[in-house]
Amino acid sequence: MKVLFVCSGNAYRSPVAEALLKKLRHDIKVDSAGINPAIPISEEAKKYLAIENAEQYLKKAPESLDNKQLNEYDLIVAMEPKHTHIILSKCPKCVDKIVVWNIDDPYFLPHGHAEKIFRQIRDKVLELANSL
Repeated sequence: MKVLFVCSGNAYRSPVAEALLKKLRHDIKVDSAGINPAIPISEEAKKYLAIENAEQYLKKAPESLDNKQLNEYDLIVAMEPKHTHIILSKCPKCVDKIVVWNIDDPYFLPHGHAEKIFRQIRDKVLELANSL
């Protein structure tokens, strides 16, 4: 089983989801990517993953969706509906592999929302880990 998490910058949501699922399920290949990776991994992501004892699973730098072979993944989790359209433009055959979580980007929310977003991701990852 191969899972790919996709968000806008691959700096918070998708790498956090990747790290948490890697911690929970060593039997699954997990990756993440961004539509437009242009910034480093969020310091808040590192902080919250340290609390969960999952920081060792966090990637070192954001990666681009353009560098992924989308057809190789069994499940692609898009953080927002807008990511689905971009994924499908690159891999129309991936339509049945995509799940949307509807998790907002903390970069565009008021200060203090990153922890709430982290908890949303953690809950969704736990649910996913138990269902695979």
